[in-house]
Amino acid sequence: MTDHESEDAPRRESDDAGQRESDETTDGGVAALRCPACDATYADRWRCRCGAPLEYAERPLPATSDPPDAVAARLGRDGLWAFASFLPERPLVTLGEGATPLVDAPAWDASFKLEYVFPTGSFKDRGATTTLSRAAALGVDTVVEDSSGNAGAAVATYAARAGIEAEIYVPADAKASKLTAIRRAGAEPVRVSGSRGDVTDACVAAVADGDAWYASHAWRPSFLAGTATVAYEIAAQRDWTAPDAVVVPVGHGTLLLGAHRGFAALAAVGWIDEVPRLYGAQAAGVAPIVADEHGADAAAGDNDLADGIQIAEPVRREAIRDAVTGTGGDVVALDAETVQTELDRLHAAGFYTEPTCATAPAALRVFRERGAITSTDDVVVPLTGSGLKT
Repeated sequence: MTDHESEDAPRRESDDAGQRESDETTDGGVAALRCPACDATYADRWRCRCGAPLEYAERPLPATSDPPDAVAARLGRDGLWAFASFLPERPLVTLGEGATPLVDAPAWDASFKLEYVFPTGSFKDRGATTTLSRAAALGVDTVVEDSSGNAGAAVATYAARAGIEAEIYVPADAKASKLTAIRRAGAEPVRVSGSRGDVTDACVAAVADGDAWYASHAWRPSFLAGTATVAYEIAAQRDWTAPDAVVVPVGHGTLLLGAHRGFAALAAVGWIDEVPRLYGAQAAGVAPIVADEHGADAAAGDNDLADGIQIAEPVRREAIRDAVTGTGGDVVALDAETVQTELDRLHAAGFYTEPTCATAPAALRVFRERGAITSTDDVVVPLTGSGLKT
C-alpha cells in the first residue's frame, strides 16, 4: 500500500461522528481521517486532496468506567500507552516510551519534564510510536520522513522496531550524531542541499514517485496524537491538576499542538479544570509565528544554534497561532547568544540538553521579564532533546 497512488477515495461520514469510545475503529482496525477544510474522509492519506492537513474523523475519549487514577496507575508499566483510551492508534510498535520524569527546577522557579530521556533522546518518540504503529497496522513496507534530525532518528528507530524499511531526508549539514542514529537503525539518510523546505520538497517528491508511506511528523495526525500524551503525563504526575503555563520550542509545533490537544481532551472529560496558557519559543530569523503575531521586526535576527526549530513554513501554522492565542499564551524569537547562555545554565544545573531545547527555558525568562508569566504562576517546561546528540 502506498501513500500516494493507492489512497482510498474520499467518502462522507455523518456530521455527528465527532466523538467515540476508544475501541471503535474503521475497517482493519485503523482510525479514519477527515479533512476539516472540505470534510472529505479517507481510510488513510498523508494530506487531503485539497491540500489541507487531515485530522482523525472521530475523537477518542475514555469511557467513564476508566477513572483517571486507574489510568495513572498504569503509567509506570505501560508508559504513554497507559493513555490508550485517548489514542486512536494501537500499540503495535513500542519501546516502552513515556513516563518521563517531571522534576523541580528551582533556579527557573518551574518544573522540567525530561523528554530527553526517551529511547532516541527526544520527545519525537511520542509521535513515532503512534505513527509507526499506524504504519504497521496498514501493512506498510517502507516509510519516508524529512527531518532536521530528531524526528528522523525517532522514525528510523521505530521503523526498525517494526521491521519496516525507512529513508530519512535530512539537510546536507545535519549533525553527524543524528545521522549516526539514523544509520544505526538501518535507515538510509538522504542528504539534501538547500533550505529545510527543500528537504521537505525532496521527500514529498520521493513519496509521489515511489511506493513509500510518508511518516511525516508535520502532516500525520497520528504524530500529534502521540505528542498529546505529554499533557496526559504532566496532569497525571501532578495529581490531575494542570499548570498555569507550559513553555515549549516551536518549529512545526508538534509538541505545542500535542500539548494543546491533550490538555483540551483532559478538560473535556473533566480530569482537569482548565487548559494552561501555552507559550512558544522560536529561533530568531526563522520565527514565522512570532512574525504573524508581532511583526517581522520581532522575528528578526539570527540563531543557527537552534537548528531543530528552523521551520519557515509550518504545516499547521494557523493551528499553532490558535493554540497560543486561544489559551492566552504568546511566542518569542530568541537569538543564538541568549540560547547559548541558557544552554550553559542548563548544563551547569545537571540538565544535559541539546541547544534547541534551551530555547524554552530561555523564553520563560523573557516572558517573566515582560510580566506575561508571573512569579506566582505554576510553570512546566519540557526539555525536548538530549545533549548526547550534539
